[in-house]
Amino acid sequence: MFTGIIEEIGTITEVHTKSSGLTIKINAENVMEDTQVGDSIAVNGPCLTVRERNEDGFITDISEETCRRTTLRSCRVGTPVNLERSLRLGDRLGGHLVLGHVDEIATISGWKREGSSSIMQVTVSQNVRPYIAYKGSIAVDGVSLTISNVPDNKFEVTLIPHTLNVTTLGNKRVGDVVNIEVDVMARYIETLIQNQKTPVNTIDLNYLQKHGYA
Repeated sequence: MFTGIIEEIGTITEVHTKSSGLTIKINAENVMEDTQVGDSIAVNGPCLTVRERNEDGFITDISEETCRRTTLRSCRVGTPVNLERSLRLGDRLGGHLVLGHVDEIATISGWKREGSSSIMQVTVSQNVRPYIAYKGSIAVDGVSLTISNVPDNKFEVTLIPHTLNVTTLGNKRVGDVVNIEVDVMARYIETLIQNQKTPVNTIDLNYLQKHGYA
């Protein structure tokens, strides 16, 4: 589990194709401070496992499923990536609860300046749209953001200068694709609603007797 607060931008230095996905090497410094083999690190959103440590960073495997569902399938040498270590009990929750399970790949459809900040617009599918709420949380390439507008099948987020500087979102442009993870709370609420008993829509003699009215 993660918070969506990026710790550093790493760089992919090696990409190896194999029968079951990819193996990549990422140069990193801050996230390696106390990281051990087997630990989880979110790389542009998806949760990956550290297979090997080295003096420059770490090596990790990307499964076929992750390749199918995330932008990591098209990673290249030199690609910058957002990195965050998994949340520890007692850590501050500066963003929101992020699982590292990407819901879909979406496309940046708008980008404009607003003072010192920028507004990024992202187009999503009808499958994801129901989970997006005004002022709700969403993870874009692993970055925890607050939704500022929800026009049709799109959403907008406001990126402050700090976010633009410390994440890869500062280099994104219209037409670029990003990993989207909706707020897990929205999915839990959906499940609760679906599992509710069907309300009684008709009042008959049996209903009145059951409730002491006849």
